[in-house]
Amino acid sequence: MPTYPARIELESQGHADVIDITDRVRDAVKRSGVRSGLACVFVPGATGGVTTIEFEPGCVADLATAFERVAPSRGDYEHERRWHDGNGHSHVRAALLGPSLTVPIVEHELTLGTWQQIVFVDFDNRSRCRSLVLQIVGDA
Repeated sequence: MPTYPARIELESQGHADVIDITDRVRDAVKRSGVRSGLACVFVPGATGGVTTIEFEPGCVADLATAFERVAPSRGDYEHERRWHDGNGHSHVRAALLGPSLTVPIVEHELTLGTWQQIVFVDFDNRSRCRSLVLQIVGDA
């Protein structure tokens, strides 16, 4: 089964910045020519994650609020005691969200629901350039 690698380059603001990457993943699937298979998005690094959400201001704000409740940015973290870099909460949040997402491809299309978008979330405490890895696997 052929594999088609791709990358998604983006600039993020950190601090739970949520970026809709659906169109970029969809474009990569189209370029791959895969008719039936899987698209996997992977975030290299320990302070970012990927998931699906309805990408609208209310849901985006709710997601940020939920992460603040679960892993507060002003919490007490062992990572802070060791490294003093201010992003202990970023690592915990990224671990909870997860670094990858796999979406089935059917008839050259991602099988996302009507209100479901693929998003990258940058939990770090500063702006960053990010390079996400995409692996598209399947039959043409």
